[in-house]
Amino acid sequence: MQKRKTKKFAVLSLSMLFAGMTVLTACSSDKKEQAGQSAAPASSSAPAKAGNLKVELWDRGNPPEGVTITNSFLTNYIKDNFGKPNNINVDFVPVPRSEEVPKLNILMASNTDVPDIVITYDKATFNKYASQGGLTEVTDLVKQYGPNLSKFLGDDIMKIGQFKGKQYAIPAKRATTGKYASFIRQDWLDKLNLKAPNTTDELYNVLKAFKEKDPGATGGKVVPLGMSIAPAQYEPLIWSFIDNVSDQTRFEQTQTLASRDYPILLPGFKEAVKFMNKLYNEGLMSQDFALDKKKETLVKDIANGKVGFFSEDNINIFYNDGTYDSLKKNVPTAVLTPVDSYTNKDGKHTKPISAPNGMYIMIPQSSKNAVEAVKYLDWMSTGDNLLTILKGVKGQNYNLDSNGIPVIIDNPAPAAKNNTFSGGDLGILANGLVLDTQKKSDEAFVKNFPERYQADTRKALEISNTDGVAQVNTPRPIDAESKYGTTLLTKAEELIVKATMAKPNEFEAVFDSMMKGYMSSGGQAVLDERKAAWKEIQTK
Repeated sequence: MQKRKTKKFAVLSLSMLFAGMTVLTACSSDKKEQAGQSAAPASSSAPAKAGNLKVELWDRGNPPEGVTITNSFLTNYIKDNFGKPNNINVDFVPVPRSEEVPKLNILMASNTDVPDIVITYDKATFNKYASQGGLTEVTDLVKQYGPNLSKFLGDDIMKIGQFKGKQYAIPAKRATTGKYASFIRQDWLDKLNLKAPNTTDELYNVLKAFKEKDPGATGGKVVPLGMSIAPAQYEPLIWSFIDNVSDQTRFEQTQTLASRDYPILLPGFKEAVKFMNKLYNEGLMSQDFALDKKKETLVKDIANGKVGFFSEDNINIFYNDGTYDSLKKNVPTAVLTPVDSYTNKDGKHTKPISAPNGMYIMIPQSSKNAVEAVKYLDWMSTGDNLLTILKGVKGQNYNLDSNGIPVIIDNPAPAAKNNTFSGGDLGILANGLVLDTQKKSDEAFVKNFPERYQADTRKALEISNTDGVAQVNTPRPIDAESKYGTTLLTKAEELIVKATMAKPNEFEAVFDSMMKGYMSSGGQAVLDERKAAWKEIQTK
């Protein structure tokens, strides 16, 4: 993640000053008017009562020295540039990123401690709270207080946050839908006089060569294929085995768990896991992947020069002081090249891509500050506010090129180095910087990274969008996914782990047993409901 440091902004845009003047009435008055009550006139001698707003903020446990998750340049920027002009006290509520759904469930159950703005990527979690009456319906609030917000996101994105025709969430907008790319040690290939693999078969042969010849001189500690039980590692492999099927089969047999489609019932899934079993038993992939949910071991192994090939979120390795920098520090001659090696039966590099929306931004039903919450999101969508949150300060953290695209400043001055800490988690309206064309958004995405990595980042972005498989849209929430989704995600990963680690002659029995357990834990209920939903589509 990039870093930020505290500093106040002294100048506001004229439009923001006018906006602030109109908001300096009591927040209690806003609520009375919303409820159809007349607000009492404010006393000319008494200041308007300050409003309050608590915002969930993901804590990744990585604040730089001198900064905390709730006291950084950007948290103070938000307080100074949104809170003070609008007479709203803004507080941030840290929630561990790795535990966001369980912690959100606890917060939502408390009613009194829940933030006014909560977030999740988990569609099932949104559907659950929307259907159970746990969220504030914001259709009219957005019309009244969020005109810029609606314009920024657009109708197609806003509809994703609707439940039974009413707005219950504000979906973030993705700058790009590409997710995954793969990377290989080019210096190892060069040492063995091998070309980069373009098919799964070629990849298998390269992995065997890495293990047998150990071109990185790891002393027998080579990890040909880096793997963890995290989606960025196993999804590209698994999806490359999934057969082309009819729209009906894809709709019915896909299971959406958390924010991702799982092809666990689709033809080819078993063959994918069997291939993982082969790699594991031949010592061609990480032997401790099952314990590496947070991919800490994988990242360490890559940085220490042990890993020959791995898949990852398309951008993750390129951040300043990130995985690639750590590798170069430990092995100066190491070179990672983005590759698209997994292929299906038709030679396509199929891989999942993201939905056009990012996280679901929600206001709990118990919140008494829904107006302030919508105003906050509207403010974020205007002027340079989101740009500042995501990129920092112009001239300190980024400059604009001739096309108006922000270009980050590599190695900014010490005083500005931490300006962008938590920017991706505070800029909740967008995953990446959204500009007026996709081409510009893609280039802004690339230029978010150090110049030394931009060519590879551009290639990784292209790979992540090649032969992408879009998520299945359902005409209504699948209640069984909301009910069983958390359990099924655990069961799916247990299946992958245990079937992969089984002895080759035990694979069939282990896979079938784990699949039986998956189906009885809610998988069958999801399948039945999806079949019913498909019939609903056909009769309309």
